[in-house]
Amino acid sequence: MYTRARASTTEADTARLREIASTPSEVQTTAQGGSTSQPIHEGLAGVVIGSSAICDVNGERGTLTYRGYDIGELACHATFEETVHLLWHGDLPNQTQLDLLSARLADEREISEAVEQVLAALPEHIQPMDALRTASSALSCPSNGDSGSLSSEQQAICLVAKLPTIAAAHYRRRRSLPRVHPRRDLSHAANFLYMIHGEEPTERQAKTMDLAMLLMAEHGFNASTFAARVTAATLADIVSAVTSAISTLKGPLHGGANEQAMRMMLEIGDVAHVASYIDDALARKQRIMGFGHRVYRTSADPRAAYLRGSLFDLCAESGDFHLYELATTIAEAVETKKGLYPNVDFYAAPVLYLLGIPLELFVSVFAISRVPGWTAHIMEQHTNNKLIRPLSAYVGPEDRVYRPIGQRGN
Repeated sequence: MYTRARASTTEADTARLREIASTPSEVQTTAQGGSTSQPIHEGLAGVVIGSSAICDVNGERGTLTYRGYDIGELACHATFEETVHLLWHGDLPNQTQLDLLSARLADEREISEAVEQVLAALPEHIQPMDALRTASSALSCPSNGDSGSLSSEQQAICLVAKLPTIAAAHYRRRRSLPRVHPRRDLSHAANFLYMIHGEEPTERQAKTMDLAMLLMAEHGFNASTFAARVTAATLADIVSAVTSAISTLKGPLHGGANEQAMRMMLEIGDVAHVASYIDDALARKQRIMGFGHRVYRTSADPRAAYLRGSLFDLCAESGDFHLYELATTIAEAVETKKGLYPNVDFYAAPVLYLLGIPLELFVSVFAISRVPGWTAHIMEQHTNNKLIRPLSAYVGPEDRVYRPIGQRGN
């Protein structure tokens, strides 16, 4: 019979938990039967958990590359479809490969009656990301057979092609608007705008949407991508892993900054109000959305400049530069007063707004743009798989003795 003394959580235990949660430290923990001193990296900050040939995010230099191509090269010259091929296959496509991929994506845009029924069965108040997550799960049961019979690339094509259709279909159903079916003759970005608005976008609008999707297509081991790889590491299928990623992106600390940045701009309203708004926000220690980045700490997010340029072009097309002047004035004020640079979300917000994307769909646009990156990482994970199973440092009570219920105090 055990005679060890009863232990309980004390104020010292609580203080220790708070200390560990706030700073990297070392604790004495047991791993595989031996007591070892191991560093704690909350949020996995600074921890390299694997290798990848897909993307390099260098926060010190402020650079971003997809498969070795600088994001600026791709932003200036490539299309979203070319980028999809690059992320999946490691090289930019030739014309024949690009035509084939574009045709395969166009062929898969329509959603099945089963997915339509899922969308129809959702509560009226359900948010777009919830609808996207729920309907994406239905894609694991295609009408032409078990998804297990499809190759990884076939499943990835299905997801990239159909998730924009799901997002647009749910949006229009929620607004009591008639469904707009996808068109095969439009590019991926132009087709999404067409399904949202029911009319073909201008060349400038389509090009801007294409650029925004390209810039959001991939960004290393961010939270949603890591969630996808954790799910994929269990040898779950691609659809399941992408559903995990969508669920993770929904969290306000990951997705959602672009929506909040736009709400801030609408609240400020005029350039004349920028200085007082920023001063007040800083005085109240309020976070200014769209600024700073977990990785780009010493330099600007390299994607932001290209969206800033697109914002200028959209304003030039309409002749109204109000949003451009407002956004750039906010950016200058925050950099001057706080030393923070705008990230991709900040300039993506007014770009999406001028493209007529409703604020409620901003995070969904982020999701459908990131699917090529998610699926590239899932396929890479499956190629050289190892179950992702980190350790934890146990800091709770020890040596406790079980007592019958009648002997337990309040």
